[in-house]
Amino acid sequence: MTEKAATQKAPQKAKSVAIPKKSATERRLTRTQVASYLQEHPDFFERQPDLLMALAPPARWSGDAIVDIQKFMVETLKSELDGLRTCVQQVIETSRSNMSNQTRTHAAVLAILAAGDMERLIRIIQDDLPVLLDVDVADIAFEPGPLPNVDGLGLQRLAEGEVDSWISPGQEVALMIHVQDDGSVFGNAANLIQSAALVRLQPGANVPKGVLALGSRHESLFHPGQGTELLRFMSRVVERCVQRLLEIPD
Repeated sequence: MTEKAATQKAPQKAKSVAIPKKSATERRLTRTQVASYLQEHPDFFERQPDLLMALAPPARWSGDAIVDIQKFMVETLKSELDGLRTCVQQVIETSRSNMSNQTRTHAAVLAILAAGDMERLIRIIQDDLPVLLDVDVADIAFEPGPLPNVDGLGLQRLAEGEVDSWISPGQEVALMIHVQDDGSVFGNAANLIQSAALVRLQPGANVPKGVLALGSRHESLFHPGQGTELLRFMSRVVERCVQRLLEIPD
């Protein structure tokens, strides 16, 4: 190969290996654009907190004009952890409460089923249920109408239409706070009651309406929004017992 030919090929070789690269100015421009956007949108990380948590902050900032993002991230994680702990604790306490209520209701139902006559049923409801259910007063009451063999048994009687005044028509349970009772439901204990659960009773088609009433001196024991499944179950058991003991046809 001649010296001239080698000289002609050299520029071609240099051209084939040339790789375009971004200049340092272009790289700085990208960072500048990001910084400018953040300055124009100071609430960016408030609207995108998940993105902030994905950043890799320096070990530590210092200076009066510096915002410590690492501290913010730690505090955010701590707040989330505290929230999770609170949620877990609430779930545990709710589960314990539900289990306790279920156990108490089962014990009350077994006591009700053991009644051999109507007088005994009334005594169990008035005397035993407050202890078993951890309430202050429990009672059963009916509106005027035919209820055979209940005279002199201490059965509470309501005025005509009073059940629907306490429990909305079409509803089975009324959960109330700040109860205003003139004694028609809770008798002499009416002034003591701060919260109450009233469950509708209808033992038969030709039998007057009634209620199973539970009252507490604590206004937080019963309140709207609570579950009523156990109360409705217990009231159905009371209905069946009244039917059986008074020989009321279905």
